[in-house]
Formats: sequence, structure tokens, C-alpha cells
Amino acid sequence: MFLTLTVRNTDAESLPETIKAMFKGFQRLTNYKAFKTSVKGYFRALEVTKNRDPESESFGTYHPHFHVLLAVPHTYFKKKDLYITQDEWTSLWQKAMKIDYKPIVHIQRVKPKEKLDDLKGYETQFKKAMKEQNAILEVSKYPVKDTDVIKGNKVTAENVETVLALDNALANKRLIGYGGLLKQIHKELNLGDAENGDLVNVTGEDEVANGTFDVIARWHVGLKNYVIE
Repeated sequence: MFLTLTVRNTDAESLPETIKAMFKGFQRLTNYKAFKTSVKGYFRALEVTKNRDPESESFGTYHPHFHVLLAVPHTYFKKKDLYITQDEWTSLWQKAMKIDYKPIVHIQRVKPKEKLDDLKGYETQFKKAMKEQNAILEVSKYPVKDTDVIKGNKVTAENVETVLALDNALANKRLIGYGGLLKQIHKELNLGDAENGDLVNVTGEDEVANGTFDVIARWHVGLKNYVIE
């Protein structure tokens, strides 16, 4: 299942606090009984886009939102005590965020084409599902904005302001997170720990490797672009 969790757009000044509130809200969501009962594991990623439509009331504002891949039991759609409707997901997210408006939430099913009897099967389906995410989100009720938050490739006052705003809002944030079964798979495959690993300090004598790490460390999942100082 792919779950998209949104909040209202915000200005640059309020963006850091909004993102902070979203992380706390997601933590509350994962602690709800309905979530614990129905979800075996998750992969969560934060994305931030900017509204560049001059005719929009939200022009110039930022839209932080979560994309979440959920691992659910194979009986999820058959048992009433497991299945969570779109309206219920919306209510749960609204409650978790402690907001007085109804946020836009979308849940999309990803149909497996084979039985997943072991970790390898889950891992294969997981990779395939991630490749399908963009196509799935295109038909979601919430229209996904262009992920390029920078306008053009020139150094302009607007682009500098955008980069500074995003760098300030995303600094020291763990933009991705794993939980439950997907966290277990992550460990089983011995993947690099982007969630808990040291993103700053590197050791060793390999200057080329260390130089490469410096660039990778500045990749923002939320921006989906490099920020080079």
C-alpha cells in the first residue's frame, strides 16, 4: 500500500516547525491501535515541493508531505478489523497532527503478482513497488507537484531564498524512516543505514572515497536534488 499524508502549505518561516510537527504526528500515528493492528511495517520519506504557479493562492509557499510504503497482511482487504478506509486514514492523520481541518490523504493499493513467503520475496516486491510509486501518485487525488523546487539553473535571489529555506528546514532531519517488517528487511539485507548512520563523519585514508561521501552526504531526499556548498 502507498499512503500519502499531507498538510496545508506553509511559508518559509513556518516550514521548520511544520515539518517538526509532521514527524511528531507520524510517530503518534504509528502508535495508534489501528495502525499497529493493520500495518506490518513501513518505509516513510519526506518530500517538500514549492508552489510556483503565480495564479495560485498558495504561490511561493512550501508543501511538505510524507510518502509511505506500507506492508500489510495478505488478509488486509478481507478482514474488517484490519482494513482501514480512506476516510479512516484521513481521520487518523488529522488526529495525529492535532489539526482543526481535514487534511488530504490518499491510500493506493499495490497488487502483488506473486506470493511473498520469505524476506527475499518481500524485498523483490518492495523494489518493484518503489519503481511504481511515481505512476501511482499521478492518479492520486492529490496532484503531485514538480519535484524540482529550483527554478531554472541560474543563481537568482528567489533560488537562493528557496535553497536557504529548505536547508534550514531540513537540516539534521532524518528524511526517511523504517519500521516493523521493512526495518527488519533493511537490516537483513545489510543496507547502508541512512536512518541512524553517521552522515557527517568519515574515516579512512581513501581521499577519493571520502570526497565522494561528502557529495552524497549533501543529497536531500526531500529536495530530490544535491545541495553543494
